Amino acid sequence: MELHPRDPGRTAWALPCLLLLALPGAGAQGGQDFKLHQPQDKVSVKAGETLTLNCTVSGSSVPGPVKWLKGWGTENRTIYEDTGSAPPRVTRAVKESDTDFTIHIRDAQPEDVGTYYCVKFRKSLSGGNEVFRRGSGTEVSVLAKPSPPIVSGPSQRAGPRQSVAFNCTAGGFFPENISVKWFKDKTSISSQLPQVTEWREKSYNMSSSVTVVLEEGDVLSQLICEVQHLASSSSLKGMYQLSRVLRVSPSVDVSTNQTSPIEVNKTMKFTCHVKGFYPETVAVSWLENGVKIKEEKDSRPSMFRQGLLELKSQLEVQATEEKNGSMFTCLVVHDAQAPVNQSAILWIASPDQQGQNKGSQIYSVNLLIYIVVAVVCLVLVLLVAAILYLIRTKQMKAGKSSPTARLHEPEKSSEATTQESDPNNLTYADLNFDKERKTIRRMVEMSQQSEYACIQTNQAPNGDDNLTYADLDMVHLSKAPKRPAPRPEEASSEYASVQIPRK
Repeated sequence: MELHPRDPGRTAWALPCLLLLALPGAGAQGGQDFKLHQPQDKVSVKAGETLTLNCTVSGSSVPGPVKWLKGWGTENRTIYEDTGSAPPRVTRAVKESDTDFTIHIRDAQPEDVGTYYCVKFRKSLSGGNEVFRRGSGTEVSVLAKPSPPIVSGPSQRAGPRQSVAFNCTAGGFFPENISVKWFKDKTSISSQLPQVTEWREKSYNMSSSVTVVLEEGDVLSQLICEVQHLASSSSLKGMYQLSRVLRVSPSVDVSTNQTSPIEVNKTMKFTCHVKGFYPETVAVSWLENGVKIKEEKDSRPSMFRQGLLELKSQLEVQATEEKNGSMFTCLVVHDAQAPVNQSAILWIASPDQQGQNKGSQIYSVNLLIYIVVAVVCLVLVLLVAAILYLIRTKQMKAGKSSPTARLHEPEKSSEATTQESDPNNLTYADLNFDKERKTIRRMVEMSQQSEYACIQTNQAPNGDDNLTYADLDMVHLSKAPKRPAPRPEEASSEYASVQIPRK
């Protein structure tokens, strides 16, 4: 019996089937014990540090690569695969290992935030790769600290008591929670909450504004923007010197070294004092009757107070007759602002005025001499009066009782006026004052030529000097030859003799 050959068509399709059965995993039992382990659920890292993602496999493997994917579904992106080239920042922890597929991502950035999957692929019947096993995924967060804060101000300068807005910005941080505080030197300034906007994937920017009222003393002050974020262990500060935006206009004063009017051909020096200004850009010009005669642009100011500056400019002028009444003006232009000026007039004295001035000086000197002499004389007069008063007081104490005689002569009769004048026709009054102050006893001795009166007193009248007074009304006496006055009586009395010539 003859064997018939097998059907060649059946042989043709049987060979591919055998090959498919021989492929790894094509059988029912192929790779059933294969396991993939991704232990990390969440990983947090600071920006700039190295991110590590762990993945290991075990059991019988099937043909196909192992890859790291960021995200899942249509949004996924391949980060690493062992059969292809990887980005320069991504490396294998254990090179050429068949079981450990852990990777390192250097210099982690906010854009690295996301969920990463370790995936094992196998060859499909169509020749491509299909997912065989994948890990549970690792959620990665990158703590990115903000960039150093930058404080900006207005483009133009402002003066004291003006309100100026400032802005503080920082970016590239994650997560988005951030706090901002403002300070002027060490004083806190209230501000609104910062505005946070998304910059790029998992990265944010911040902007904060504040309004400040400028003052003259702010030349030395600074504005501080202080930022605090989870990714930074310390606060970040941005600073702004207020002198960059502050303008303080100067005050101008013109003075002279001599009083006006000034003599002819003398030199008058004008000084322009520019003080209390900032910044230092200032130009000083001198004008004579509105015509510029001198200009100073390169003068260097000096420190005045609280960071403000001052400047002095001088002008010397010879006082000629042609310049009499001329006006000299100091014109100051500060920081391209409107000019500020101050003026002084030069007055020249005429010859008469010069003489009057010299006479006034001489008069002033003489007046001073007169005043000094008058004061000295007054002091001497007071000194002499004091000495006399002391002497008088001393004499009064030595003799507390002093006699005084006051004589009253009646009017002459017509007969007396016709008589010839006789030098011997005298009236005598003898006064005896008893020191023992006895009762009054009056004795009058009469003769043809004269009358005598003897008076003794007892109690003296009240008074400071304790004096005894005697009033005698003398009557006309007959002529009598000149005779000596009676001798005083005993020592117990005081005697007074008064001679009165008759006309």
